[in-house]
Amino acid sequence: MEQYIYNEQIGLWYEQRGDYYIPCLELPAEKAERSIGVWGQRHLQYIREHKKAFYTSLLTSGKLQSYLADVEEQAQELFDRLMKQRVECEGITETLKADNQMEWVQRMNALWAAVTETVNAEVIFV
Repeated sequence: MEQYIYNEQIGLWYEQRGDYYIPCLELPAEKAERSIGVWGQRHLQYIREHKKAFYTSLLTSGKLQSYLADVEEQAQELFDRLMKQRVECEGITETLKADNQMEWVQRMNALWAAVTETVNAEVIFV
């Protein structure tokens, strides 16, 4: 018997493994031009664990990388915008940083945690 056969109706090649013919499938190549940072990695972990069908669909269609890059970009923009707004609203200035560094660090860390939680709730874990 032949090692490889071609099914013209479906348009697939099959390879013989033992007594069975297994389809020769390859995932489409993805463009890895855009980077995926911490937000994209968090979302990837979330969809792997909680939205398995959606993750599999993205993976097999070759759109996972671009989807995660979009999520990364959206989350980073939201994070930057919220941090800027909250810093202005809270009155955290460079003067405070120069006068009382520990208070500045405490307030910035509190803001960072609050904004991170908001981004997680609105973009990452959706």
